[in-house]
Amino acid sequence: MDDTQPTRVESVALEKRGRGKSVTIFLRDVLIIFLAAILISFLIKTFLIRSFYIPSESMMDTLHKNDRIIVNQLTPDLMPIERGDVVVFKDPGQWLTPRAPEPQNPVVAAFDWFFSIVGLSAPDSNDHLIKRVIGLPGDVVACCNEFGQLTINGTPIDEPYVLLPPGVTRVSADDFEITVPEDSLWVLGDNRYASADSRYNTNKPGNGFVPYENVVGRAILITWPIDRWTWLDNYEFSFRGVEQTTE
Repeated sequence: MDDTQPTRVESVALEKRGRGKSVTIFLRDVLIIFLAAILISFLIKTFLIRSFYIPSESMMDTLHKNDRIIVNQLTPDLMPIERGDVVVFKDPGQWLTPRAPEPQNPVVAAFDWFFSIVGLSAPDSNDHLIKRVIGLPGDVVACCNEFGQLTINGTPIDEPYVLLPPGVTRVSADDFEITVPEDSLWVLGDNRYASADSRYNTNKPGNGFVPYENVVGRAILITWPIDRWTWLDNYEFSFRGVEQTTE
């Protein structure tokens, strides 16, 4: 017998070590892929898109309470905000009533934290608002004309997205006329008679206007529930006739 040939016991040992090494390499590769996926998701959530849920009915019928949406965070830094865009923004100052943190199961809280890191959960949704942009810097926004319509720079606006109570034709219960200051927005909810928007925060810091720096991004997609999956329209045609300002 050739002494240089491995014995059966040695062969089995070598085979086991080979299998063990293969498993180790496989687990290492899985871990690397997992960590890379988390990193990529984190970067996407930080710089490109993130998820929010809708905490109220102020944007019905466009958005329902507890809908989940995807927000494009390239707006407004790299992509301009346009009239009709649905935007998520941080509270400009006392629009929201302070809320005490709700107690949460530690396991659920851990999962919520993890999913928020990769942009699949939005535990801070209650600290943000979502409304439709009506006025850009320099715009004169007024309501209502003899037909109950809102006007921008004197041009009446047809608003098919607005939800009104039965028998009501005025798009706002209260009259107003404002000029949007530089680097700010005038925003309204689609559920016009159930939305604490720019109209009802004129006595708060910022006088009801939303600074550009407070905008998190533009809502582009409803992702949940599945039967409401749809791209969000900014109704560009509704604002096409509005004259641009010099601001």
